[in-house]
Amino acid sequence: MADTPETHSSLLLRIRNPGDGEAWGEFAGIYAPLIHRYCLRRGLQDADAADVAQDVMLAVSRAIGRFELNDIKGSFRSWLFKITRNTVADFLDRRNRGPQGGGGSTVRRIVEAQPDPTTDGLWDREYQRWIFDRACDRVRGEFEESTWQAFWRTAVDSHKGEEVAQALGLSLGAVYIAKSRVLARLKERVREVSDGSPFLEGN
Repeated sequence: MADTPETHSSLLLRIRNPGDGEAWGEFAGIYAPLIHRYCLRRGLQDADAADVAQDVMLAVSRAIGRFELNDIKGSFRSWLFKITRNTVADFLDRRNRGPQGGGGSTVRRIVEAQPDPTTDGLWDREYQRWIFDRACDRVRGEFEESTWQAFWRTAVDSHKGEEVAQALGLSLGAVYIAKSRVLARLKERVREVSDGSPFLEGN
């Protein structure tokens, strides 16, 4: 599916129908990895992070009917963060609840007592990394492997251009041209999915 604002809005409308399994499969495929990785960064174990991601999907299914695509109060990004944040708090509450019950509610109260930011630094970083990873997945196939490697090794792995040129059998000029071409396409791709899309940074 192409990452366009229209497509994203259409998918948000489709998942309002709980019977649209195809739409929900696509939605989960897009967002569950982001939520899972965020939970890992919060210190959850892999299996727990997977459970929380599933719980977030369930919470989204229950709340999506109340989300307005043109909601000026916040973007889909911040809306999803709030659901994820609350779901993580619920998980921590359950995990820390003592055998007599009630003690774990302190965790929930502490979390909810904190200021309710639109996002937090960790979520922002994971979101930006997620955007970059998705853009790379879609752009890579547009280039020859040597072009992609020239970009990746210089721009991401921070290898010197001379080293990359020698390793790939390219001229130094070809390496820098490849880096520039891929960067330009990645920037276009990120703009395509960012401008006005409720799935990315909203207005």
